[in-house]
Amino acid sequence: MRAPLVPAAATVWATALVAVMFPGAAVWIALGLWGAVVAVCAGLVALPAVRRRRGIALLAVALAVSAAAASHVALAGPARDAAASFGVENGRAVEVTAVVASKVSPAASGALWFDADAGLLTAGDVSRRVAVPIAVSVAPENVALGPRGLDLGARVVARGTAKVAGAGDRAVLVVFASRGVEVVDLSGDGAAVASGLRHGLVRLASTLPGDGGRLLPGLSVGDTSAVGAELDSAMKLSSLSHLTAVSGANCAIIVGLVFGACALAGARRWVRVACALAALGGFVVLVTPEPSVVRAAAMATVAMLAVLLGRTAIGLSVLCVAIVVLLVGDPWLATSLGFALSAAATAALLVLAPPLARGLGRFMPRALALVLAVPLAAQLACGPLLILVNPVVPLHGVVANLVAGPAAPVATVLGLAACLLAPVLPWLASAIAGVAWAPAAWVAATATTVSALPAASVPWWEGWGGLAALALLGACIVVLIVRVRGSPRRVLVLRGVAVVVVAGAVGALSGLAALSGPLGRLTTPSGWAVAACDVGQGDAVLVRSAGSVALIDTGPDPAPLRACLARLGVDRIDLAVLTHYDLDHVGGAEAIIGRAGIVLHGPVDGADDAALLRRLDAGGARVVAAHAGMSGSLGDARWRVLWPRDGSRAFEAGNDSSVVVDVRGGGVPASLFLGDLSASPQAALTASGMLRPPYAIVKVAHHGSADQHPDLYRAARAAVALVCVGADNTYGHPRAEVLALLASTGTRVARSDRDGLVLLTPTAGGLDVWRERVPPGSG
Repeated sequence: MRAPLVPAAATVWATALVAVMFPGAAVWIALGLWGAVVAVCAGLVALPAVRRRRGIALLAVALAVSAAAASHVALAGPARDAAASFGVENGRAVEVTAVVASKVSPAASGALWFDADAGLLTAGDVSRRVAVPIAVSVAPENVALGPRGLDLGARVVARGTAKVAGAGDRAVLVVFASRGVEVVDLSGDGAAVASGLRHGLVRLASTLPGDGGRLLPGLSVGDTSAVGAELDSAMKLSSLSHLTAVSGANCAIIVGLVFGACALAGARRWVRVACALAALGGFVVLVTPEPSVVRAAAMATVAMLAVLLGRTAIGLSVLCVAIVVLLVGDPWLATSLGFALSAAATAALLVLAPPLARGLGRFMPRALALVLAVPLAAQLACGPLLILVNPVVPLHGVVANLVAGPAAPVATVLGLAACLLAPVLPWLASAIAGVAWAPAAWVAATATTVSALPAASVPWWEGWGGLAALALLGACIVVLIVRVRGSPRRVLVLRGVAVVVVAGAVGALSGLAALSGPLGRLTTPSGWAVAACDVGQGDAVLVRSAGSVALIDTGPDPAPLRACLARLGVDRIDLAVLTHYDLDHVGGAEAIIGRAGIVLHGPVDGADDAALLRRLDAGGARVVAAHAGMSGSLGDARWRVLWPRDGSRAFEAGNDSSVVVDVRGGGVPASLFLGDLSASPQAALTASGMLRPPYAIVKVAHHGSADQHPDLYRAARAAVALVCVGADNTYGHPRAEVLALLASTGTRVARSDRDGLVLLTPTAGGLDVWRERVPPGSG
């Protein structure tokens, strides 16, 4: 297949990536490339050979578009540097006037996030006019006109603190609007109409039951505000997350429907194309023309053109043109995983799906082969990229897409119809939304069913090595399916190597799948008393005595907590302690709803905290507010709450009022669990006389942050310190000074980022530390 523009697309992507990651060098990169363009064009004029002239012309094009991308970064540099150097560090209070540039999306923590174009920065008496993109986070209750008035196109003033965003981010600043966001001017007419339509569909869908109602707005117009953490996790585990927000598939459906309707009406080809593009433009406005939607629309247009023309070579060239145009217009897309996934999925549809379909057609009916080839191609192309953010391999993703795939377009079309009809014919819109609920519920049920299957996903090698390994495995699978050209001996050798690689991977994945299920219990010590689950950047610690189990915090995500509970054979949580309500401590709470007996919780601070407790109560738990002095039993062990003080207002809800628990006896070594307590309340706790040292185990506060009271750890005299922390976290946890403090007290450290699952078992000689990723007895 000839695709002469592929080198140009690859070159501009690489150039944009280097330029945005190293913006200080963008000017020199641009000058060098423009100089190379001049030199190549001079050579082009001097060479008479037609074939060579064509190749040099393509080189000139590749260099020119790469130079344009680098120039974009260079020209934007002064404004970005001015904003970044305004002095926002060290928690300085700032005020930012900006225009909202994206949908307002709720995070799992409850905060609202949106992108905006900043126009004015103010700190104290100093103001500076800027024109840079920013990202803003704000609690819903801190929005002056409520979330309804905070939408695309609205002019806002955000007050709080800010930090400079990381290298390669489109946003120059991340603003934490702790002092609120004031909407000073609502969005313009067009944006307001689109916002009203979206919110109308959300209201309609909220009257529909279950996950189908929550998922429908996402399938139709990309509004995921109703998709909870549980459903979101299920969609990701089943490889259906591309359906929960606007993607190229949504855009392709709109284009295809309009094009087909025009064809049935007998319209000329140019009329069909014009109408389809107009409909796509309207759809982009409806779902908000943020960068991800514009990218999806461009990729969908490419895919549709390829299908209409019936020539994948042309389709691939058009894809390359789309990539080049988007990267020149927005070089920061080069660092976007979403952009890479869109490009990879579209390229897989154009290049990989047809030969896969032909190869599979040798073993199954042709129609089935074609249906299977599309999700398989997308999985093979996108899977390695997803390893960079989540190092797991979903084993049932292709099957899930086959099952849910036919229902998704139906839900999209009907939901969109209900959205457009709601203002004029609400009764008809309600009826259509009710019909759309069925396919949406089918998609949701597929996700929840597949994600709950044994070994729905298995862990994979992290980072770039994992990407390369999974890409190699995918290439070997392709070699075994497609017709390979070449000499018989070469084909035999190539397929032999592929068989060995695939067989080895299947064996390894099967073993991992078995170990992630009930068989995993055979690989861990059976007599553990305390277990620190590896749930990423968050806490989830189990304590067991005489068959009764306590869970202290749930981590940020239900999926890894469920996997840990399954591996350790824990079906019931007799006592759950929610130390406070940060996402990294309660985000996985969905995994214990219906499984918890008693729930001890810290001070409630807001509607989201209360809503979580109501869900736990509805699941059968007895919900109790914890305070110092409370005690109870866990099997043969006893637990005591040491913090927070009852009725005290000295410390605000959150980290400083984390529930601190002492558990001991009944086979449980004396253990102290500190939540996210910071230095000041740690000092108060140390002075209170509530501690009963020495402790065998101490769970280090706040993932090993620097905000610690050294005297507490010296007083505890712990044998082992547990640090629950995520690998490669951006906070620098655990801090070197904290590890040094623990070492100075003779405390051994076990940390989940390096050790994985950690199990602590009492022995006659003291305490045995079992580490998932380190041989037992080390460290």
